[in-house]
Amino acid sequence: MSQNLCIGLAGLGTVGSGLVEMLQKNHDEILRRTGREITIKTVAVHNIAKKRDLPAGVHLTDDAMSLADDPDIQVVVELMGGTTVARELILRAMRNGKSVVTANKALLAEYGREIFALAAEKNVALGYEASSAGAIPVIQTLRDSLAGNHITSVMGILNGTSNYILSEMNNNGFDFPTALKAAQDMGYAEADPSLDIDGQDAAHKLALLIRLAWGVHYDFSKLSIEGIRGLDPLDIQFAREFGYRIKLIGQARDENGKIEAGVFPALVHHSMLLARVNGAYNAVRIEGNAVGSLFLHGLGAGSRPTASAVLGDLLAIARRDEVNSAEANTGFIDALPDAEILPSDETISPWYTRATVRDTYGVLRDIATVFADEGISFAQLIQKAASQDDCVSLVLMTHDTTGTAIKKATRRLYEDGTLLVPATCFRILAASGNEAEGV
Repeated sequence: MSQNLCIGLAGLGTVGSGLVEMLQKNHDEILRRTGREITIKTVAVHNIAKKRDLPAGVHLTDDAMSLADDPDIQVVVELMGGTTVARELILRAMRNGKSVVTANKALLAEYGREIFALAAEKNVALGYEASSAGAIPVIQTLRDSLAGNHITSVMGILNGTSNYILSEMNNNGFDFPTALKAAQDMGYAEADPSLDIDGQDAAHKLALLIRLAWGVHYDFSKLSIEGIRGLDPLDIQFAREFGYRIKLIGQARDENGKIEAGVFPALVHHSMLLARVNGAYNAVRIEGNAVGSLFLHGLGAGSRPTASAVLGDLLAIARRDEVNSAEANTGFIDALPDAEILPSDETISPWYTRATVRDTYGVLRDIATVFADEGISFAQLIQKAASQDDCVSLVLMTHDTTGTAIKKATRRLYEDGTLLVPATCFRILAASGNEAEGV
């Protein structure tokens, strides 16, 4: 084993700067754990004229591809983001026999099949712990620690920005625009927050977790995705009255060999641990047939948490006898087949529905009749006092049904004029096992 592990770093933004800081600050600990120095030879940035706080001897370049071609660099760390130049860099580095560490969840979700296949072909390591749930070691947990389990479900809060917004709406009574502005002021949300609030970021992470949990390729374009953009504070309030909190959930389940997966706002019972995850935190609950239920919780974003995950991948590579090794990139030795997909709307769960109607005789009867036609029964119902225009909100909590049935029933009611506006419908996550008791 060579004394030093020489790396090239592409990107010196929040995470890249955090990595440089942690390599310096934790130098002695890293050396004790690996027996090797991890040194940065070159950093690729957009503007080499900008003043940078880097260790002595580190070179700057504006040519990211030079990292892939440098024979001294053993590992390329890609932290630039995006799916164009980053993809080209990673593929070129692997073709040149270099291992890669990345935090690029979008790239792996959309081009993962190509990247993992090339890593296996070239027998190089691909580290991507930082691509899902920040500092939480969920990649290693699924790939290594739970390798002896059949995973039955993976569920979690996978986006810290959306969780911060929902926490502000729930705890402080903010409306959505105010909560979003607070997230932007705190640095949790970008000026364009679309990837976070529309569920895309969480979906990218979920696609990676599916690959690790079941050893299948889930076509990202087929993943059901719904975000929290414009969430009405009324639904936050009504959910609380029933004992629930609204969270943006990423969920995948094995249903008799088919994978049901999606990202969606859901009502989570207050007794569940997921309901208690507040602020810019992430959490993942994993269920396996041997281990039962595991709950992982931690910061999902920020320079140090994400840099910690990147550094963990670098240490794992540094410990190996061979730097270039594809061992355990996915946790499965064969090429990954396509997932058999169960559409999310075909799965069964309770549902929350808020309907706006005229406060007139026979409305409840008409709603009950249409719901009964679709095989839906009510578990609970509350009606709010009429407003000045004689409109009322009806909140219906159903027994188990499908999303298809809920959406068909509410569409019929809107089209026949019973509902004044389209209904708001959220899936309800049922508490189960020890988690329901807060254990």
